[in-house]
Amino acid sequence: MPVNKPSFSQERVLNRRRPALLAGCAAMVVLTVAGCGSGGGTGTTAKDGFTQVPQKDGALTVWVDATRLEAAKLYQKLHPDVKLDIVTYDGNANGSNYLQTKVQLFNRTGKGWPDVVFSSQNNEVTWAVDAGFAAPLNKGLIPEATLGQFANGANDVCTVNGTLYCLRNDLSQVVLWYNAPLMKKFGYTVPTTWEEYQRLGEKVAKEHPAYLVGDAGDSFTPEIYLWASKCGANDITGPKAVSVNTTSEACTKMAKLMDVLIKNKSMSISGVFSTDFAKAKADKVLLMPGPAWYGGAVFKSTLKTPAQQIAAAPIPQWKGDTAPSTGNVGGGTWLLSQHSAHIKAATDFLKWVTTDNAYQGEKAPGFPAHAPAAENWLKAQGSSGYFAGDLGALKDASSQVWPGWGSGQFSQEAIWAATVKPGMTQGKTIASLLPAWQDTIVKYAESNGYKVSQ
Repeated sequence: MPVNKPSFSQERVLNRRRPALLAGCAAMVVLTVAGCGSGGGTGTTAKDGFTQVPQKDGALTVWVDATRLEAAKLYQKLHPDVKLDIVTYDGNANGSNYLQTKVQLFNRTGKGWPDVVFSSQNNEVTWAVDAGFAAPLNKGLIPEATLGQFANGANDVCTVNGTLYCLRNDLSQVVLWYNAPLMKKFGYTVPTTWEEYQRLGEKVAKEHPAYLVGDAGDSFTPEIYLWASKCGANDITGPKAVSVNTTSEACTKMAKLMDVLIKNKSMSISGVFSTDFAKAKADKVLLMPGPAWYGGAVFKSTLKTPAQQIAAAPIPQWKGDTAPSTGNVGGGTWLLSQHSAHIKAATDFLKWVTTDNAYQGEKAPGFPAHAPAAENWLKAQGSSGYFAGDLGALKDASSQVWPGWGSGQFSQEAIWAATVKPGMTQGKTIASLLPAWQDTIVKYAESNGYKVSQ
């Protein structure tokens, strides 16, 4: 699908409009920078779909999180003639809004904007376009041939009225990770339905207590389980509209499944990155629904699971459901600043970091959004000797992320962490917390100017 012709889902999720002031600025050839909120002098020029500040030589400022620091350093190594000023920040992890807060400050002071920035969130364009920060990419900066190589729908979260304002870094589709030798040793079969998954969890609790079939302790838990179950808790239906229903059958049956397994302790509520999980449960993971990046970030790096144990299978489906669906945890996006005085260098970096095999195909920790790079990534993972089987389930799942869970301006992870996680810690069931979850989503959405239907 051409990126500059948005699908219905694109328009539903991110059909935002820039204020009239910015539209007026884009139409003028020569403007004062202050008039468009750009800062730093006069003589801006309309080009590539936006007004650009005077270009000059100098260091390219790139903001990355700790995980993407390797990418920036590799680019610097491979492009010694390019001057890079690499700045690490939290990547807006867990909806911290750090980037938005800083951009608001830079807009007031007229200076400080990074040239290129990575965000671990997929909802940045919900504010970055109106703030005059994100530059359009499909108006001349990035060739259509390059954009067409991204996975179908990967850049939907970056598209506003047919204009692309960011590039997706990686896809974080959820699959079912499992320990192949342990499954064989215990005589278990990898479940293909959620009903089978629950029965296996109940069996594990009786036959192999302390072993786990999942974890529900992280703030992104709903994006793994509830999203995959087609729970309509976060359906972005318009520019500032969301439908919230956390008590539908799709929500309640998954909540009840999780409650059963949490009660019998075959599902943890510790969180896969917590210290106690790594110490006490690292070698007890039999099954673990989780995103594509779990293979490296969780099993290999955090839990130190030995090689030739972990494999990936399709996420289970509810019996009788003929439309396979899965969830998504993160993925991240790259944005180019309209205020950059180094557009060519910034664009070159942006293209390289999202498409080049030197990073995405060979070293990236997650499944690349760029399809050719993803093919190389899968080959590299397969030949690494770490996994117990091929990762074909990841490729299949990349096109099965349920579209009914959007990327609004408010953070579902922050909501879950503030509402459901404390209740679980106190021994309350997830099913009993669904109404409170809904009330909190509504409050967060309305505080961000969303019209909510329930």
